Amino acid sequence: MNSDPHIESNTSQEQDEWLIDDDGLLPALVSESAPELAPWRILIVDDDVDVHVVTKFSLRNVTYKGRPLMFLHAYSGKEGLNTLRTTPDIALVLLDVVMETDSAGLILARQIRGELDNQVVRVVLRTGQSGQAMEQSVIVDYDINDYRTKSDLTTQKLFTTVISSLRAYDSLLCAANSQQALKNAQSKIRELRLALDQHSLLTVTAKDGRITYVNDRFCNWSQYVADELLGQEHGMLLPSDQRKMFTQEVWISVKQGLSWQGQLPVCTKAGTPHKMAVSIIPSFDASGTPCSYLAIYSGLTTNHE
Repeated sequence: MNSDPHIESNTSQEQDEWLIDDDGLLPALVSESAPELAPWRILIVDDDVDVHVVTKFSLRNVTYKGRPLMFLHAYSGKEGLNTLRTTPDIALVLLDVVMETDSAGLILARQIRGELDNQVVRVVLRTGQSGQAMEQSVIVDYDINDYRTKSDLTTQKLFTTVISSLRAYDSLLCAANSQQALKNAQSKIRELRLALDQHSLLTVTAKDGRITYVNDRFCNWSQYVADELLGQEHGMLLPSDQRKMFTQEVWISVKQGLSWQGQLPVCTKAGTPHKMAVSIIPSFDASGTPCSYLAIYSGLTTNHE
């Protein structure tokens, strides 16, 4: 994983037999006054020291989204696996195929997706062996993101490959973080509902207005059996003369994603209305659209009017 002492040595264009500098050195893409941000970690896995030297030299001025590149080095498939196992935030692996064995790079590509279960890191195979048949076979059989022949990989093509890989990694990472945040929020909601279940009367209504959940406390208070309420419109819990008001005022508001608080006369199975403080809170799906509504009832008072 550590940088090889040879990596810091100078190199020249004449040493670069597989990477042709067709456009000169790539310029820095941000000004020196840009704030210092965490670098993108790129792991070079190749048993040829010159490949490490030339790759780092060619990309030394490159930044993406204001973040520089940091290079990690491994010289075998086994060493690359250890580096990936201990460094989870690697964005891109530039991976040679033939190292300690003829298929060491392919084995590592499989281990990245399988053994390490890392579906986010981008994997680009670089090989000294050309051949359309081999390329097609590798692309189909291995979960890699690009396949490059070293003899065809110019400085500009390397730049394009790296930037496109970092862009894809960044998008996947944002999506994974958003998915995790959603899971965390859903977990918090479940914990909240569990806590409320112990102390409050609850119902949950789907976006079509039909009841999908009632807790035991609500059933005990209302004298309804849960099956008598599930699938019924929420308005059945109100006196008939209040249902139109509920539809026009309360339901329209919560369907727009707004929480609602107020007083409603809620009826037991016997038809007795009780004036209750009610809070109705929408839940949202991944697109931000209200998908269900949690109603919390409290402050029981028999309405004798």
